[in-house]
Amino acid sequence: MTQPVFSIEPWAITENELSLDRLEQAESVFALSNGHLGLRGNLDEGEPVGLPGTYLNSVYELRPLPYAEAGFGYPESGQTIINVTNGKLIRLLVDDEPLDVRYGTLFEHRRVLDLRAGTLTRTLRWRSPAGRVVRVSSRRLVSLTQRAIAAVEYEVTAEDGPIRMVVQSELVANEAHEVRQNDPRASAALESPLVLEENVVDDVSVMVHRTKRSGLRVGAGMAHEISGPEGTRVDHSGLGDISRVTIAADVPEGGTLRIVKYIAYGWSSQRSRSAVHDQVVAAIAAARLGGWAGLLEDQRSFLDSFWDGADVEVDGDPAIQQAVRFALFHLLQAGARSERRPIPAKGLTGTGYDGHVFWDMEMFVLAALRHTFPSASADALRGRASTLDTARAHAARLGLQGAAFPWRTIDGQECSGYWPAGTAAFHVNADIADAMLRHVDTTGDAEFEGEVALPVLVETARLWRGLGHHDSGGRFRIDGVTGPDEYSALSDNNVYTNLLAQRNLRGAADLVTRLPAEAAKLGADGEEAASWRDAAENMVVPFDERLGVHAQSEGFTEHAVWDFEHTSPDQYPLLLHAPYFDLYRSQVVKQADLVLAMHVCDDCFTDEQKARNFDYYERLTVRDSSLSAATQAVIAAEVGQLDLAHDYLAETALMDLRDINRNTGDGVHLASLAGAWSALVAGFGGMRVGTSDLIRFAPRLPNGLARLAFRVRHRGRSLRVVARRTEATYELVQGDPLMISHHGETHQLGGRPLTLPIPTMIVRPRPTQPLHREPMPRSAHGM
Repeated sequence: MTQPVFSIEPWAITENELSLDRLEQAESVFALSNGHLGLRGNLDEGEPVGLPGTYLNSVYELRPLPYAEAGFGYPESGQTIINVTNGKLIRLLVDDEPLDVRYGTLFEHRRVLDLRAGTLTRTLRWRSPAGRVVRVSSRRLVSLTQRAIAAVEYEVTAEDGPIRMVVQSELVANEAHEVRQNDPRASAALESPLVLEENVVDDVSVMVHRTKRSGLRVGAGMAHEISGPEGTRVDHSGLGDISRVTIAADVPEGGTLRIVKYIAYGWSSQRSRSAVHDQVVAAIAAARLGGWAGLLEDQRSFLDSFWDGADVEVDGDPAIQQAVRFALFHLLQAGARSERRPIPAKGLTGTGYDGHVFWDMEMFVLAALRHTFPSASADALRGRASTLDTARAHAARLGLQGAAFPWRTIDGQECSGYWPAGTAAFHVNADIADAMLRHVDTTGDAEFEGEVALPVLVETARLWRGLGHHDSGGRFRIDGVTGPDEYSALSDNNVYTNLLAQRNLRGAADLVTRLPAEAAKLGADGEEAASWRDAAENMVVPFDERLGVHAQSEGFTEHAVWDFEHTSPDQYPLLLHAPYFDLYRSQVVKQADLVLAMHVCDDCFTDEQKARNFDYYERLTVRDSSLSAATQAVIAAEVGQLDLAHDYLAETALMDLRDINRNTGDGVHLASLAGAWSALVAGFGGMRVGTSDLIRFAPRLPNGLARLAFRVRHRGRSLRVVARRTEATYELVQGDPLMISHHGETHQLGGRPLTLPIPTMIVRPRPTQPLHREPMPRSAHGM
């Protein structure tokens, strides 16, 4: 499905009619979160439902990992995010008829995600099977300022005479739903994962549960403000996994019953039942202090501040304009209040990938957040760093030095049961180190550098020094690892891995030299740093002199090229239709790998090498991963393939709004959403940030865009860049003057905006892609 489900508008995502066959997609798109708490966009009444979802960051259950044959170092159990107590349920009965959009007559149904207000609004007009007509309006938010709080304003109006209404507002744990696991043992482990510890019915009703295996304690509470006709009755009840407040009222024609529901959550692996209970009660008390109006005001103020420093304006492509703001909104939601916990691949919008964190947090999501909301970047990286001891233990189990961070995880334990495309992807360690260095470069945060970055850089440098070796010619090799392209596993000297490891080794050595006292506490000294520099200096970077391109890994360009001509469209993704044996020994690329290296290590390649490499790998890249299009967009723009870059931008930006991969129902693709920002800012804006105050820009626009404006934060400054076809204007909105580069020329940016011409560039022939894997024309997305 690629046609628009949502109307195209600049500051909202609007669904003008309910489509039950697209319910799961809408639930993900309309999900609200703050990085700590996430609510899927389920209907208020709970049914019909695609995937019910209420999530708390890092609340998970353990599950077995099945192996046909076990191997040394394989993890014994996995972790899966769970649907915790559902507090957003509000059921309505109209003269004994439950509101259910599948019955009666639904005259209208509209939902709006307001990207500036931070609310999800739903309005509907419904006639019951008995002929009674009501209008329902609800507004929902997950607070960006009070991390434990969500709230709902729910109003019902009687339209055709007096109606007896009953509203049941509930907390429900262990909701019955389809468990999305292929292994039956995993399904058994995830069924009813919460064990009740208390169900207290009061003005603030609270339930506390504990997970069966992981031993995490979860509390949920609710309180209400009710406005209705005289005689409105309110009853409280609770039994087992359900707590309920029932409101009954005789509502006259034109009259309205209004309810504000405050919902609070808390969890801990260590605190007592009573402590979690009290935490929930206190959170609700704080929310009620300012009331519903106060929550709305704080939400708008928070978002106004965010957009002031992060907005991207796109003239000429309304769908991309909407999509990039939708992307930034979801990125903010994923990290705003994560508070030293990492950001899962789906955020808190669904159970896709079991709620795990991968390398794409550091390389895609944080690439956007550190320039738009730097505190979220810091929190996520502090969350990674908090698992350093676990990573050290993992490395020791594998017989390695230093620390080996997991390929996929929730709390730091490795959860990947497939070595070649899991633990063997050691580049995740360099990705984490790279994100640490870039965060320091972007923020200038010296405290973060010493407390967080230094220990991680030291331990990952030790990993690389031990994982690689000097060959007989003195070159430093890293063999038997998997790069970003999972169709080329267990390869030698993957360029991406080696270049990121090189940066890791040099960065660690520089920090040890600059912070000797802190480094000494980690047992690191100048002699060890010198060995890291030696490895970095002699790092192998394969280059095929015959073809004049970099080999993605040693020997890659000598493999047989995949038979694209005889691969039909329905055989993609290849991993579901071809044995890995064939994939691993062929020239076929699942996702940008060497091309990603050219983005994140751009100073390691000449302009000519970038152009030749891009042409070569375009013919081999099938984009069987949603991570690929964004990187291809960035490099396409850099080498002058601007219209191709625009096509790739559309694919990454519209991944969820058009459900391009038909799996948005599992949760939004955060890395793709971040890629929309990167494609515009790093691609068409040409932004690159090095290790100094200098920021480089090289803006150029495709034919489909007339103007691009974006704002970024850098070392306490706020900058605004406006690019047009022939010129670009740079403005320092806040902070001290700094140096910028515009297409290779250095300028000081101070109190006055600076307008500079955009030079023309050589236009190369558009490269080809594998048969049936060309980027979809923007018109096919309804643009």
